[in-house]
Amino acid sequence: MPTVEKSIEVEAPVRAVYNQWTQFEEFPRFMEGVKAVRQLDDKRLHWSAEIAGQDLEWDAVITEQMVEKHIGWRSTSGAHNAGTVNFEALGPNRTRVTVRMEYEPEGALQRIGDWLGAFPSRVEGDLRRFKEFIESRGIETGGWRGEIVGEEVVKK
Repeated sequence: MPTVEKSIEVEAPVRAVYNQWTQFEEFPRFMEGVKAVRQLDDKRLHWSAEIAGQDLEWDAVITEQMVEKHIGWRSTSGAHNAGTVNFEALGPNRTRVTVRMEYEPEGALQRIGDWLGAFPSRVEGDLRRFKEFIESRGIETGGWRGEIVGEEVVKK
């Protein structure tokens, strides 16, 4: 199963970067091909995207979430994908965001795209657009400060 890992440094405090990442319904503003993300509850998401020219939908569950540290997820329907996003404060106004994701390409077009490196390039572009999004705003659009431990929601 292919795995991709990409990082980017963002000129913003870890609190703002993390808070923005928890605003899943904003993902279409910076993630290529993502048409919509609907948050069903504190840990379940429904995704709609166009990948390799195909409209796809799937559900995902957040398996672990620690404030300003990391978010882990896995798909519960559709093509398998799972991963983590880690947040590391590099200073008062600088944060490293690292996405590590495994995925299973479906169909010939996705497998060819994977072979050509399309998915790692897409993740890198998404991180670059996220950086531009948060840096240009100067403030996050919202935030969720709860945690998910062992798939149990712990509200703070």
